[in-house]
Amino acid sequence: MTDSLHRVGILVRHNTVLRLRDPGQLISYIALPMVLMLVFKPLYVRALDSGTLQAVTGPLVMFSVFALAIVGNSILVEREWRTWDQMRSSRAGRTELLLGKTLPVLVILIFQQLVLLVYGCLIIGLPVPNHFGYIALAISVWGFTLLAIGAALATVVRSRGDLGLVSDLGAMAVSSIGGALAPVSLMPGWAQVIAPLSPGYWALSMMRSAIEGDLGGTLRPALVCLAIGLVAGTFATYRLARGWGRSHLL
Repeated sequence: MTDSLHRVGILVRHNTVLRLRDPGQLISYIALPMVLMLVFKPLYVRALDSGTLQAVTGPLVMFSVFALAIVGNSILVEREWRTWDQMRSSRAGRTELLLGKTLPVLVILIFQQLVLLVYGCLIIGLPVPNHFGYIALAISVWGFTLLAIGAALATVVRSRGDLGLVSDLGAMAVSSIGGALAPVSLMPGWAQVIAPLSPGYWALSMMRSAIEGDLGGTLRPALVCLAIGLVAGTFATYRLARGWGRSHLL
């Protein structure tokens, strides 16, 4: 156990340095939702009783899904540098490799969501939540789900272009169908039917319930997001164990 923690710690430090040297994506995924919150708030406030909540949680969830690219790139870059096979042949197991790659990104995802929530309270006018434990749970669960999906994508795509295409289109589809741009209740009938198939639907429900202090409303979507994350994480681990995701696939 001590040796395993030591190997994971080395990988975490290495990948933290890589992320700090390339902060462009993180900056854009924080700055852009801030702008959207300001632009869309008047519209949401006039159209919805919970307009301020929609103005904050919608862009927050949408751009956290866009952050899938950060997760995928953290693994894909090793394949581009032809170092992924070397890492796989080291003493570090596949679970240790995934932990070393994804833990720094998990911190980034949590930081992104916290910054946007604070911004929503200070600038957009969202009431300060009373139950910070619920919010911590929602942010952690959603971050884990995104990590697992991003890791799974990185073992499937062959290039950054493929990853960008899948993550961008997927982010728009997942977030918009899930209700990030408009509440599900205002969508066409067919969209309301398929909305629960989107992880973004459950993420929005979880975030809103956490902010409103509804424990029951937070736990149910949290369990769904956890299930999605476990399935995606298991798939990513399986792909790595079978050698899929090697450098020669690029």
